[in-house]
Amino acid sequence: MAFSQYFFILAIVAILVPSILATEFVVGDDKGWTINFDSQAWAQGKEFHVGDTLVFKYKEGVHNVLKVNGTGFQQCVAPLGTKALISENDVITLATSGRKWYICGVAKHCENGNQKLAITMLPQIVSRAPSPVSAAKECVKPIYYEWMMVVFGILAMVMV
Repeated sequence: MAFSQYFFILAIVAILVPSILATEFVVGDDKGWTINFDSQAWAQGKEFHVGDTLVFKYKEGVHNVLKVNGTGFQQCVAPLGTKALISENDVITLATSGRKWYICGVAKHCENGNQKLAITMLPQIVSRAPSPVSAAKECVKPIYYEWMMVVFGILAMVMV
């Protein structure tokens, strides 16, 4: 009986820990996803891991976000059939490790306005040091703290 309780608790912790450690990155910080901003410099020094999210904030109808491959990034061209994200608050959960490329497909924002972002995704890890905090308010969502309290509450009940 005690073994099954500990197994249950361990399973809950294993499921919740990756989401607790996820970081939300607002691309471009306070400037958002815009032209004439060096997104590559913004990304430099940040560690992007599986489970993290990128948030692209921009004025609706002025920009969009297209996920492309390395060639599309260099040439500022999205492959046929690429669906543009257009919500003005696009959230992309980073699901796999490796290189990821994003461009704006509006007018010549990518070519002339340098509106593109390339990042390298690292595998998901159980524990990490905090990445450098930017003015963009990388944040841990308050819901994570609530989940941590639930997990610790369950642990406390089982151990009593």
